[in-house]
Amino acid sequence: MKLSGNTIFITGATAGIGRGLAEEFHRLGNQVIISGRRTALLDEVTAANPGMQSVALDMTSKDSIDAAARWLKDNHPALNVLINNAGIMPFDDPAGDIDDEVMVATIATNLFGPIRMTAALMETLKAQPEAAIIHNTSVVAFQPLATNAVYSATKAALHSYTQTQRFALRNTAVKVIEIAPPWVNTDLIHKSDDPRAMPLDVYIKDTMTQLATDSTGIYVERVREMLNVPRSEEYERIASRNQALVDNPIPRG
Repeated sequence: MKLSGNTIFITGATAGIGRGLAEEFHRLGNQVIISGRRTALLDEVTAANPGMQSVALDMTSKDSIDAAARWLKDNHPALNVLINNAGIMPFDDPAGDIDDEVMVATIATNLFGPIRMTAALMETLKAQPEAAIIHNTSVVAFQPLATNAVYSATKAALHSYTQTQRFALRNTAVKVIEIAPPWVNTDLIHKSDDPRAMPLDVYIKDTMTQLATDSTGIYVERVREMLNVPRSEEYERIASRNQALVDNPIPRG
């Protein structure tokens, strides 16, 4: 995709990967509009990046998504890039009781939200001579975590949806791209500077380099390694990775 001259809307962009992408696209000369639930954080990011705009958005609410989409259509009719980045990653235990409220919020944010947001902006994107939908899934779409089972399942579902949406839009000007980050040093769970986490600036640089190509799957090297697991060995690799996290857990803050 082209990296400048776009009008880009990014969900969940007040911190972490979302903010990193927003600020890099802003630096490259795009009109960037960010969203998030907390207006104080939106104001902080836009103040640090003059010209960037924001709109408050709750990804669990269809009404909030529809309202944001209407605002975008009215104020940014040239919108041609949607980055579905917003997500939450609570811990859970698939061998025990699952908190129903947390489960519903996770599915609503990570799966229903991107589907609803994309649908609400689809006609605007289709009307552009060149457009892109970027879904932020995760390495756990392919190698799920037992400590975050519902989150992993939502990312696997979004990966599947990305594939079918790409096919459905194959004869349009809308390109569908998946970015699948590994563990990146952000506050999605707890920003601990764990050496196993990829530095955010390194991840953003690698991702932007790949986005400049025609690739529809943006995977850093450690993710590509996990994609190349034979199906017959899939469970063994998943079990090994999860056992490693049992032995040396992810910090929970």
